[in-house]
Amino acid sequence: MQIKDLIPWARKDQAPEQKPADENPIAALQRDMNKVFENFWNRFGSLDWPWGGGDARSDVVETDNAIEVSVELPGMEMKDIEVSVTDDFLTIKGEKKVERQEEKKGYYLSERSYGSIYRSIPLPPGVDGEKAEASFKNGVLTVRLPQTPEAKAKVKRSEVKGA
Repeated sequence: MQIKDLIPWARKDQAPEQKPADENPIAALQRDMNKVFENFWNRFGSLDWPWGGGDARSDVVETDNAIEVSVELPGMEMKDIEVSVTDDFLTIKGEKKVERQEEKKGYYLSERSYGSIYRSIPLPPGVDGEKAEASFKNGVLTVRLPQTPEAKAKVKRSEVKGA
């Protein structure tokens, strides 16, 4: 299809082939443009920004001795974060409240930023929650959960052979 097929007055001798409504290029373009504008405005409408829907970016890594969970919590301080471990879940709760006021000659600035986080991460069997250690540095919370000796003993490595 060429651009002239989209312009009615440019088609003098033949009409372009008709497609179903869902394959119409103009309708597809309009749908895509609507998504662009909706996504743009949705970025600013959430009170939980920068986490969007209350989620925080996290990594879960299994090492030889432990499970390590890292969660990005920008703008928060350790006093605003609560970490709890049950048999099956690591739960992280936090809330940030930042208020900034600045007054100089010719202008007055007042900004507020509020956000909350609630994240519950399922843990594999054999994690010793009572020995969990949490550290917070540069906006990243890291929780180290050691594995029990029984869990480490159950791990069996298998050799992978080529065909």
